[in-house]
Amino acid sequence: MRGDPAGPPAHHLTPWPRRAAGRPISRLTGSLIGFLTALFGALYLLLAGTVLGPFLLRPRSRQRALGALMTGARGLTALERTRRSAFFGDRFPEHYQASDRKLLRYLALRCSTGLLCGVVTGLLGFGAVLAGLTVGGAVRGTLGWEQLLTQALLGGVLLFLDVQGLCSLAALDARIARECFGPSEQELLQRRIDELATSRAAVVRAVDAERRRIERDLHDGVQQRLVALGMLLGRARRGRDPEQAGALLRQAHEESRGVLTELREVAWRVYPSALDSLGLEEALGGVAERCGIPLRTRFEVRGPLPESVETAAYFVVSEAVTNAAKHSSASAVSVRVTLDGALLTVRVEDDGTGGADPSGGGLSGLSSRVAALDGVLHVDSPVGGPTTITAEIPCA
Repeated sequence: MRGDPAGPPAHHLTPWPRRAAGRPISRLTGSLIGFLTALFGALYLLLAGTVLGPFLLRPRSRQRALGALMTGARGLTALERTRRSAFFGDRFPEHYQASDRKLLRYLALRCSTGLLCGVVTGLLGFGAVLAGLTVGGAVRGTLGWEQLLTQALLGGVLLFLDVQGLCSLAALDARIARECFGPSEQELLQRRIDELATSRAAVVRAVDAERRRIERDLHDGVQQRLVALGMLLGRARRGRDPEQAGALLRQAHEESRGVLTELREVAWRVYPSALDSLGLEEALGGVAERCGIPLRTRFEVRGPLPESVETAAYFVVSEAVTNAAKHSSASAVSVRVTLDGALLTVRVEDDGTGGADPSGGGLSGLSSRVAALDGVLHVDSPVGGPTTITAEIPCA
């Protein structure tokens, strides 16, 4: 699909990093390497702070000194990012750029946790050595059962504390990496709030536009025809010639049938009753019957859909087909509705002249309707055609 999403895309926010299943040996190796990188980072911060500290305090030289400091800091954080990806299977946003302040904060925290992790690992190794000596003494008979029991009890408690400390430090390491190399939980929440506010405003605009269109259809179409119908009946009532009155009544009858047809079309554009009684597939069949050009529909959905999803899918098809019949000079339209897991995909393609504007009233309204359900609408309509409109709507 070449086209970009029309209107504000629904962003499906995923906490970062996404962690793949890593092997214990790989994770242990990554932790040991993390101790070395933390040691290098601490030495760098110490040396850079000592050398560049006086320049950072002076306003004139602060920018250059900060630039020099950040050059090394970016290299160290890039190394940490590579370590997390290689040994822990973390996947971070490719285009996310952390601020200099966030990078320095991460580097300082990473040095602290990495060095502390190294200390705890060293204590664990030292405890393993002591355990081996204790077992050797018990085998040689130099330790009594009371001493052996006491040593085993103290060793078990220290082992538990060491393992808990390593697990907590590993979790802290992953958390600070997530906050540095990807949006933090607060940033994700704020972004979600902004998207919901934008989506709500877009839905309000789309509803207002729909109301104005309905009012225009009633005023310019149904109302004018009702006025003509009233005039015909008035002329027939005042006429003295029975033959002329009969002709006027026949004309009024034809006009009333046209009014009913147009009123039914307006009602279907407001909300199709077939959605509630027959379902989405039958409602799309009604669109095909009213379409002025050949329409081929493929409906590949098994099982019921949420009511809001059915409504959005119906209006996507109805608006796209109407636009193709009125504005694109298309000779045929194809509609395909598929359900893949919890994602409903609606694809409408015509062989018209293309050039559809995603920011136009109809398509922007559809985009807002789809975005309100955390979906996204793609419009691909190059000049010369064809036009493809694809809506992806989550059903969960």
